[in-house]
Amino acid sequence: MHTQAQDALPKLFEALGLAHERPVLFGHSDGGSIALLYAATYPDRVKAIAVAAPHIFVEDVTIEGIRQAREVYLSTDLASKLARHHQDVDSVFWSWNDVWLQPEFRAWNIEGVLGQIECPVLAIQGEGDEYGTLEQIRGIKRLTPQTELCIIPDCGHSPHRDQPQVVISALTSFLKRVEDTKDAN
Repeated sequence: MHTQAQDALPKLFEALGLAHERPVLFGHSDGGSIALLYAATYPDRVKAIAVAAPHIFVEDVTIEGIRQAREVYLSTDLASKLARHHQDVDSVFWSWNDVWLQPEFRAWNIEGVLGQIECPVLAIQGEGDEYGTLEQIRGIKRLTPQTELCIIPDCGHSPHRDQPQVVISALTSFLKRVEDTKDAN
């Protein structure tokens, strides 16, 4: 995730001709962690970030959820369902699954860099997230005080899929406040 935030994302923005833009980033799960890392590494390059079900440290519930995902992947048609989103499903799934289940990955933690984030942050999480507790976004709020929390009841790890209207409403309101703040300055 650090490599994606520090190297891949800047190269992508460069290739898209956006190297001098200050984007609003949206990231889900590991993508949310990457957005947080990018905003911490390049605080002057980001207008705002919204993160859904991000990870800032490893929890037991995360590891258990990923172990269960491995079993589901091996015993169901999950690979074919993921194929519409990924060109090489096996590579994507096993790269994600294997990294998170390595014993040394238990020490992964980005809390130490979150205080470097200067932009507004919207942190979204479902109360029923099978890969992380609300402590993930509460930790972001503690370490990055300009964070707004959006906790969604009856929602799992994919708020944008489980409760799309709630997420759209939260994002719309957040982006309006970001723009209003920019206009006031």
